[in-house]
Amino acid sequence: MITFNQKTNVFQLDTPTTSYIMGIADGKYLGHIYYGKKLELELDANAESFDPTYLLRTEEHPFVPSQLIREKLSFLDSFPMEYPSGGTGDFRESCINVRTAGGQDGLELIYKSHRIYRGKDPLHGLPATWGGPCDTLELTLCDMPTGLEAVLSYSVFEGNDAVIRSVKVCNNGPEAVYIDKILSACLEMDNEEFQLLSLHGAWARERHMHIQPLAAGSHVVESLRGISSHVDHPFLAALSKDCTQTGGEAYAMHFVYSGNFIAKAQRTQYDTLRMVLGIHPEHFCWKLEPGETFQAPEAVLVYSDAGLGKMSRTFHDLYRSHLIRSKYKDKERPVLINNWEATYFQFDTKKLIHLAEESAKAGIEMLVMDDGWFGNRYDEFRSLGDWTVNEEKLPGGLPYLVEQINRLGMKFGIWFEPEMISPDSDLYRAHPDWALQLKGRTPSLARGQLVLDLSRPEVADYIYGCLSRILRAANIEYVKWDMNRGLSDIGNSCLPPDRQGEILHRYMLAVYQLQERLVTEFPDLLLENCSSGGGRFDPGMLYYSPQIWCSDDTDAIERLQIQEGTQLLYPLSTIGAHVSDCPNHTVGRTTPFQTRGIVALAGTFGYELDITKISEEERAQIPAQIAAYKKYSPLIREGDYYRIASYRENHAYDCYEIVAKDKSYAAVFFVQVHHTPSMRSRRLKLQGLDKKAVYEVDGRSYTGEALMYAGLLRKRVFGDFEAEVIEIRQVDKAQEK
Repeated sequence: MITFNQKTNVFQLDTPTTSYIMGIADGKYLGHIYYGKKLELELDANAESFDPTYLLRTEEHPFVPSQLIREKLSFLDSFPMEYPSGGTGDFRESCINVRTAGGQDGLELIYKSHRIYRGKDPLHGLPATWGGPCDTLELTLCDMPTGLEAVLSYSVFEGNDAVIRSVKVCNNGPEAVYIDKILSACLEMDNEEFQLLSLHGAWARERHMHIQPLAAGSHVVESLRGISSHVDHPFLAALSKDCTQTGGEAYAMHFVYSGNFIAKAQRTQYDTLRMVLGIHPEHFCWKLEPGETFQAPEAVLVYSDAGLGKMSRTFHDLYRSHLIRSKYKDKERPVLINNWEATYFQFDTKKLIHLAEESAKAGIEMLVMDDGWFGNRYDEFRSLGDWTVNEEKLPGGLPYLVEQINRLGMKFGIWFEPEMISPDSDLYRAHPDWALQLKGRTPSLARGQLVLDLSRPEVADYIYGCLSRILRAANIEYVKWDMNRGLSDIGNSCLPPDRQGEILHRYMLAVYQLQERLVTEFPDLLLENCSSGGGRFDPGMLYYSPQIWCSDDTDAIERLQIQEGTQLLYPLSTIGAHVSDCPNHTVGRTTPFQTRGIVALAGTFGYELDITKISEEERAQIPAQIAAYKKYSPLIREGDYYRIASYRENHAYDCYEIVAKDKSYAAVFFVQVHHTPSMRSRRLKLQGLDKKAVYEVDGRSYTGEALMYAGLLRKRVFGDFEAEVIEIRQVDKAQEK
């Protein structure tokens, strides 16, 4: 619900358990008043109500400009701006910087108008939350000298605690302006000994959780790689010092975008916290002609007064219900086997069919043909861009291969890397200017490849034509869309000099448009995004694909920390997780096949191995693993996630729980990493159950409150890397005492 009080000039957005409040000071300045636990205020226009505007501190020095104009600079530098601009006196981190045709940089955004409406408008060309019931507030701020307007949008969905924010800038002035910086959200509050939570890593160790004290100055999380990246994640949260999984406060911001970003937390001279999030201003500049608008991506804000667990479940529910659109979001995904680790580039039709035959015997439902099926692609240094079937490897082409796979009762999927081009390719020889490159410089290679300049419509159209032609040629039901290098040498020969700063964002819009065209023409296609593993695992990609490959590191133990950081924000059903061969191809570790299967249940489930070469003992376990996936799949797709223990913290074991929405059923996933000889059984204090209900675990009955407050004992084991799934089923209700 969204309300406005005309007497106090206060806006209040209410979710089931939170309130977000803003106010207009001095008739001009939009200030942030409060974000936190729900305040039951009477904010209708005629009510005699509590006035929260005292929290803006406008009755303190330096007061508002109309009362003390000689200290306007001090006012601008201390007022809790809802959407701060730079160049006119606020020396803290800004959200928007605009340069005029005369080269001057400065804005002072003043409240002009607002509207509150039912529903939520889409963001043109961008992924965004959707659906309803939903309420939206639009606040229009204007800068009189330039004629620029900033429309701030806030939406709340019924039944969810997230606040969705975005900004659109309109040039109503007589001259073009240059947007040098445009962020999507700002959150300002008093510092309360906050800690900062962010997600960091690298290739094969994505999204590791990192918590540190909020020190004076600025803390920055960012990507300049053209992708949301393996290294940093477009997320930042301020935590109270007592924040745990089950208690304390968390203020989180998450960016619905897949390109360069910046998230910054700034502890100011007045010991306040300003958090901002949006497109990274470096390498960005957008020329806005008179009458044109620029739409910035969405940011999702979540406040939790019950620790990280409640924060996670808020994000999960929002993304499941209001971001993912695919028909597969509520369906069981087919269990697939990918041929990459089985064959790499060395395969042909005969080998793939044999792999499929043996996989079908074990109950695997889909064969995915990975890299190496097109052009002259015998290694990673050639033929990207030549999207025609290599009939030397695949005689009879895709129609024959797919028909043979389908005859086995299996589905067929295929790998593409549409955004890349090899210098050794027919496409590059015909169109060398189609690669991103700076004039007079030799572009840098990565994995022997360059990046196609998708900001050019003719390039994007060519790529879509190649992909769609392949998909129309055979019964292909799954696509793995890969992207294996960062963007560099950002330049092209088409845009004028004053628009070269638009290339990166235009590129990202083109990727979104390509995927939108793909899922529109092929609505039954299961699309999985990938970027050298988890390099572009972000909310923007979820709008187009219901699952994303989590990491190229499939080692069961390494995956514990990767998946914990991913589960912090994303529903488990979005996490691409597979069983791979041992010794693991990335880290060389050997873990039990059973443990690899249980760890992979935390996601979409599948196999990355040569089933024809693993031991009979391991092959015999596959049908049971698939049965377990099908058994737990509804719970994993729809249930509530609770983190019980973290291997990241205790260095010994990992444990999480999924609970059905009606609390009738739960599954606990337990992995013992290191055996401790002096330990007896472990006590697991479960969460999310009905405390008065009776549950059965391994033939024994417990009340919900016993399982949550006293705990469940997990038997002592004597080996490393052991794992199990513990089922919790409600059998009766305990009588009220």
